[in-house]
Amino acid sequence: MEKSRHREKLAVSLLFGLLLPCCLAQTTPSNTATPTPTRTPTPSPSPQTERLRVRLSGYPRKHNEGRVELFYKGEWGTICDDDFAIANANVLCRQLGFVEATGWTHSAKYGKGQGKIWLDNVQCNGGERSIDSCKSRGWGNSDCTHDEDAGVVCKDERIPGFVESNVIDAQVDEKQIEEVRLRPVVATARKKLPITEGVVEVKYKDGWAQICDLRWTIKNTHVVCGMLGFPHERKVNKNFYKLYLERQKNHFHIHSVACVGTEIHLAACPLEFSKPNATSSCEGGMPAVVSCMPGPLFIQNGLKKKPKISNNVRLKGGAKLGEGRVEVLKGNEWGTVCDDRWSLQSASVVCRELGFGSAKEALTGARMGQGMGPIYMNEVKCVGQERSIWNCPFKNITSEDCQHVEDAAVRCNVPYMGVEHSIRLAGGRTRYEGRLEVLSLDSNGTLSWGLICGETWNTREAMVACRQLGLGYANQGVQETWYWDSSNVTEMIMSGVKCTGNEMSLSQCQHHNTFSCQKAAAKFAAGVICSDTASDLVLNAPLVQQTVYIEDRPLHMLYCAAEEDCLSKTAAQANWPYGHRRLLRFSSQIHNIGRADFKPKAGRHSWVWHACHGHYHSMDIFTHYDLLSGNGTKVAEGHKASFCLEDTDCQEGVSKRYECANFGNQGITVGCWDLYRHDIDCQWIDITDVKPGNYILQIVINPNYEVAESDFTNNCMKCNCKYDGHRIWLHNCHIGDAFSEEAERRFEKYPGQLNNQIPSINQQ
Repeated sequence: MEKSRHREKLAVSLLFGLLLPCCLAQTTPSNTATPTPTRTPTPSPSPQTERLRVRLSGYPRKHNEGRVELFYKGEWGTICDDDFAIANANVLCRQLGFVEATGWTHSAKYGKGQGKIWLDNVQCNGGERSIDSCKSRGWGNSDCTHDEDAGVVCKDERIPGFVESNVIDAQVDEKQIEEVRLRPVVATARKKLPITEGVVEVKYKDGWAQICDLRWTIKNTHVVCGMLGFPHERKVNKNFYKLYLERQKNHFHIHSVACVGTEIHLAACPLEFSKPNATSSCEGGMPAVVSCMPGPLFIQNGLKKKPKISNNVRLKGGAKLGEGRVEVLKGNEWGTVCDDRWSLQSASVVCRELGFGSAKEALTGARMGQGMGPIYMNEVKCVGQERSIWNCPFKNITSEDCQHVEDAAVRCNVPYMGVEHSIRLAGGRTRYEGRLEVLSLDSNGTLSWGLICGETWNTREAMVACRQLGLGYANQGVQETWYWDSSNVTEMIMSGVKCTGNEMSLSQCQHHNTFSCQKAAAKFAAGVICSDTASDLVLNAPLVQQTVYIEDRPLHMLYCAAEEDCLSKTAAQANWPYGHRRLLRFSSQIHNIGRADFKPKAGRHSWVWHACHGHYHSMDIFTHYDLLSGNGTKVAEGHKASFCLEDTDCQEGVSKRYECANFGNQGITVGCWDLYRHDIDCQWIDITDVKPGNYILQIVINPNYEVAESDFTNNCMKCNCKYDGHRIWLHNCHIGDAFSEEAERRFEKYPGQLNNQIPSINQQ
């Protein structure tokens, strides 16, 4: 999709392309020699006497991907992403010694470069030997900023016999410090996770090496802490470490570091390396030591002053801790951020604001699912030092600027906690499934593996287990695992596990202090099936508010509804077929904004045919419709079995996959919605016995958590409801997590406090 900054330059680029195509073809670097014939004809100048040097830089990157940098006139510089294409990437990858490119990146995905932007509006046909043989504006002629630095992703296959004299091997400094750790010097500190203080060490060859602390600054510490998952740094007592480190044999790989503090990785800082074979090159100094402040989720017991997490920013839809779609709070309502110019620096501000470290990835294109509701920010341009994303420059949104398909997301660095080692899966067909085994102390005080009783095990418990294992979302929580071969572990040691679904590990969930399980055989042990993606259902709240009305429906038209238990209990004592029932009716449009299709838990072999309405039910309860009093008591209720789950309609570019007719497949495709119109049977609440007053209308999708979703907090919708005995008003309809906590508390405290000017919906 075209980004806004490219729209701004479109007129200039077109004009430039129309007026100067010949000039561009004749552009030559100033240090070229006399042209000589080449074997491959190109519309570009003859190659230089000295081949152009190219390297990949930035972070996060591997040896075959990164920000493109060119060495020209004694200075390294970058390429602007304007007009960049896969043909350009192919040329660059071949220059770097790879057979071809598999992709390219824009908007400084690998971080912003420094110095010159050497080339802009580069246009290759793909057959050139060097990027300087392609059309461009000419060396140093650019209207870009480093926010627009281009990168490439090369196929990890080398050209046979390639001579790398023109390639700087991805900068030795970056290649050698892709892994950083803190080494505690106190034995007790090594057993506590997360490790927040110690000697900074970088992976070097087959071991670890230190960094000299000469000219070490708090900005360097800030970058290191961010890499390790910590939002802030704190002062360290160097004298405590000095006595210990003077007695140690240290190997210094890096002599000095000069970060500005906004880098998201040490590899992006200017570095000076120790001389080769010098085991001690830090005269007058010592190994660098840092101390980091963990975020509230990772705080150690006993810390007096606990840091606060921002209540203006949150992450939604992520499978792992510290990842998700970025949502911001404005005027008591949550909204999303558009991905135009979304960078690692802006993503890092969000991550640190939420108590994590710097950002590993700044994701675009709704990679963590699409949000609902307003989009508040566009072209966010954080420097990286801001305390909140709200302190960064940004543009307000117009309807033409962005859609939810452009929602920005992040993956943050989080501290290593080691929680994945205390549980494991056994017997599954793949690494994503199996019977769950937990590590615990037995009666003899030794660690051993045991099973979990499956009686209370469900989707939310499975969500925590899959997250703890690093395997994404829970597809299913399994209560019987007799069909999975297990290891020698047969003893159950944990029972009564109940989770909210947001915990970091099973140890944070409730469970029985004393083991209690009616079916304690191994075949009834808990198991999980995990998945990289999951669905996410959200109700269209405004549509409910727009379509609500009251209908007095004759009893002779409600036989089918009564058969399917869609009326209140007092309907059984009515004088059938005479009289009527008063129904609160509305339309319900349920969107799947997740990253996997929503499918019924039960297979089609177990769907139930209902002859009265001529359809199959694939779920016993799909939604709950409730009318609540001010204190939360139900005064009327309805429920809706899934008549049939199908794609009524989809957003542009998405095709329908599910249709109920003729015993077809049931489900809701990602990007589609299932519409239950107000005039369908059971699409109502029977309010015949309800007295006039103020109430809360509540609708809950997938109320029993039968089908796994990436987010259950948005499955509930609530409205203020005022009923005067003849007419009905709905006001303030919203998804359960769409408002701030303060607004939500106010909503529940004062149900039905409505403006009398709200237009009424007439009784029909």
